[in-house]
Parts: sequence; C-alpha cells; structure tokens
Amino acid sequence: MRIDLAGWTRDATRGDHRAFLALFERAERLGFQGVWFNEFRVPDTAWPYPSPLLLAAAVLARTERLRVGTSVLVLPLHHPLMLAEEIAQLDLQSAGRIDVGVGRGTEPAALRALQIDADCTRERFEQSCRILVEALSGRPIAAGQGPWRFEDRPALPSTVQRPHPPLYVAGSTAETLGFAFDQNLPLLLSLEPPEGTQLERLEAAARERGRDAAALRARSSLARYVCIGADEAAVQAQLATLWPQLYQRRVYFAGKRGVPADQVLPIDVPRVLAEQFIHGTPEQCHAQITALRERTGIGQLRCVFNANGLWSDAQALAGMELFAQEVLPSLRSAVPFATV
Repeated sequence: MRIDLAGWTRDATRGDHRAFLALFERAERLGFQGVWFNEFRVPDTAWPYPSPLLLAAAVLARTERLRVGTSVLVLPLHHPLMLAEEIAQLDLQSAGRIDVGVGRGTEPAALRALQIDADCTRERFEQSCRILVEALSGRPIAAGQGPWRFEDRPALPSTVQRPHPPLYVAGSTAETLGFAFDQNLPLLLSLEPPEGTQLERLEAAARERGRDAAALRARSSLARYVCIGADEAAVQAQLATLWPQLYQRRVYFAGKRGVPADQVLPIDVPRVLAEQFIHGTPEQCHAQITALRERTGIGQLRCVFNANGLWSDAQALAGMELFAQEVLPSLRSAVPFATV
C-alpha cells in the first residue's frame, strides 16, 4: 500500500521556510512515498503557499524519491493550456514524481476576487480536465466550444510519466464522481466528511453504466488522521488535547457558512475515531490500515500526522518516525505485523 503525507495547509505552513522544506526531506528518508499540498487562491486570510505547484517545485528539487501531489488544483481558476505546460515542466524537472489532484472548488472568495461565475465552475472543471488529459498525453488539441476556445495547438513535449502524469479527481457530488468514472480517473477521497458517501456514489455510477469500480478504487487515495504512540496512555494523552481544538475549528468553518456556534454538534468521538482516524499502538495502527485496505479496496493512504495543523510539526514528526520504524516495513512487505 502506498503511504503518503498530507495536512500541511493554511496555518500549518506558517513558520521558517527552510525548516518546512526540511520536514519533507526527513519524510523521504523515513520512507514515506509522497506528500500532498492544497490550493487556496486569493483567500480572505492570506497564507504562505497559495500555489501548490510552486511549493511542489521546491520540495521536488530537494528530494530524490518523494512524490509530490496537489490536493487539489482548482481547475476553474486556471487556463488549462498554461496549467498543462506547468505540470509537464514539473514532471520533467522531477524525473516523473508529480501527482495531479484536480477539483471544481467551492471557495466563494476566490471566485468573487477572480470574477468567475460560480454557476460556470462545473463546465470549466470538466472541459479543463479533458484538455489536461489530452495535452499531457502528448496529443495536439483544439477547443471550439465551452469556456476555453482556441485553435489547434501543437503537442507538448512527451512527459516522463506515460501516458501522462497521474490525475486524480476530488469531489463529492454524483455528477463529479460519475465524471471521474467516465474519464477513468482515480479519486482523492476526502477526510472531512469521510469517504463513505463518495464511495457509495461511485458504486452507483458504476452500476448505472453496467461496470465495476474495483479497478478505479484500487488506484484511488483516501485520508486519515494518524495518532500513534508507544502505548495506549500516550495515544489517549494526545487525543485528549485534540478534541477541544477540533471542535473549535468546526465552529469556525461553520461560521463561515453562516451556521451559528450553538448549532454545531459536539464531536461524536467514537464515530470520528472509527471513520477518520488510524490510532493506537504501532500494532493497532497496522491492523486498522490492513482492515481499511481490505474493506475499501483502495491502494493509497494519505496520513495526516499533524491533525491539519492542530498538532505541532515536532509532534507530527515524532509520530511519523514511530510509524516509519514500526508500521511501514510490514505494510511494504505485506507480511503480518512483527511483535516482540
């Protein structure tokens, strides 16, 4: 199973730039296979890394094996011809270590600032996605209708990864999941809310088309918070500090949607642990990941060791090191967890 990292976004990226990049150099040495970065353009509150491709370029230049992914590029914000060029360039510069997650986006502030009609985002997303696949596959392209129209363009230079750098689709609606299925593009499944509804809608799309979604699921990626400790007491101590912070963050984002604080439900701890966490001792974490893979059929896991910024980099790194030492070897070799 491929084991990646995620969670370094918005406030979690503030601090010294060199120390931030060094974290991912350390991740590579520990044996993690990839890291994913988000895109939030022209937000109401600025943050250091609005461009995941520029950040990817910096990380890729300092590593040799680590893959870097976007989770996601918000396609309605970009002209697909320019985006295809930038992705192809990163693929070349990194010797084929770029993964491209794409999505439609739902951030109203960015759409308003860039004067993009929210009602057009689906059309822009779907056309852009098709153009990216064609352009990155090294085929000449043209567009005579839709939001982007241009005459015949020559093929881009061949990418290192063939037929093109991996593209993943993030989305939760039946329309987006059906589109991903029709285009044979794997999914970047969400952490909040968890992926259950997305997988149900993917299976429904497959049934409607008389096909099976198993192969697409195997290429998809899901996410989990990871809380690992040497013993149960250490794990519970970490989790006890998290629940109040996680609730306050939910209140904050609910407020941005116009939901009053008194209407935000308390955290259902057993449910959240079951649906959104890998937690426990190394042996327990290994067992939970194995069960998750068997239940979902999904072959990639994005591990969030920093609770999306609620835990410090030092705490996240301690968890990463224990996980790399005790859990990763058994996951890589697909052998039972070795206990002493």
